[in-house]
Amino acid sequence: MLGVLEGFAIILMVIFIGYLLARSRVITSDDQRLVLNRVAFYAATPALIFMVVSQSSRDALFSPVILVEALTALVTSGIFVAVSQKFFPTDRASTVMGAAATAYVNSNNIGLPVGMYVLGNAGYVAPLLVVQMTIFTPLVLALISDNNTTGSRARKVGGAIVSSLLSPIVVAAFLGLIIGVTGITIPKGIVEPIRILGGASIPMILMSFGASLTNARPLGDPAQRPAAITATALKVVGMPMIAVGLGFVCGLRGDELYAVVILSSLPTAQNVYNYAATYQRGMVVTRDTVLLSTFLALPLMLTVAALFGR
Repeated sequence: MLGVLEGFAIILMVIFIGYLLARSRVITSDDQRLVLNRVAFYAATPALIFMVVSQSSRDALFSPVILVEALTALVTSGIFVAVSQKFFPTDRASTVMGAAATAYVNSNNIGLPVGMYVLGNAGYVAPLLVVQMTIFTPLVLALISDNNTTGSRARKVGGAIVSSLLSPIVVAAFLGLIIGVTGITIPKGIVEPIRILGGASIPMILMSFGASLTNARPLGDPAQRPAAITATALKVVGMPMIAVGLGFVCGLRGDELYAVVILSSLPTAQNVYNYAATYQRGMVVTRDTVLLSTFLALPLMLTVAALFGR
């Protein structure tokens, strides 16, 4: 469990640095803070995604663990949408971002140490990242982006999907997938600048997230509180329970079932907040869910490990 504790400590420390930068007025406004998100979205995160995906194992992409994890995410986000429409209806983009916050797990900066030190196998993490980047991200971006295409609803939806597929993060994921599957060797003079740029992604997102906490309290907005509580409860409790059920139905047992439940117990990814901040959609619910699930995920994973006898 040392790797999990270390991963959480690193994340919280960088978030705290962003908070201090805002409190000390180094970051003086939301416009300055959002520059970090935009640079991460359009440059640093695509570089990071490309590096991670291009180095993923081809065999792991077709693991039943990843299939069950993807199904778990779809079911969990679907439950949020149904509950939202029934009890706290809001605009489409906010609903989509709330649904994404329930199911989009932090597979990179927490998932990697969890894979290595808790599961004893980091091979599940990169394929999960591939699924999130190549399938879930285009859907989320298509649903929250403004589309000015004239014509029928079908044409507008098609235009939104095409636009999301051409976003830097999704393009980088697909390019990385091609490199990983074909085994093409990238010259060092090209790969090293990409690696360096990718290293800036997580710090920028985490610092922007920390800076956003100076003027806001978790669950402080009464209008957004029901959505944030629901999203957090589904992420922290609902998703792991759904993973157990689907894992049993799909025939997973032992280490594979344990892997599915642990991956489902990961907190909401900061990328979800980055999308919300970049597109100015559903920022409150995603920020609160990221923060709360990050603090609650550690005891949850310790509990899961104990229940599985690890």
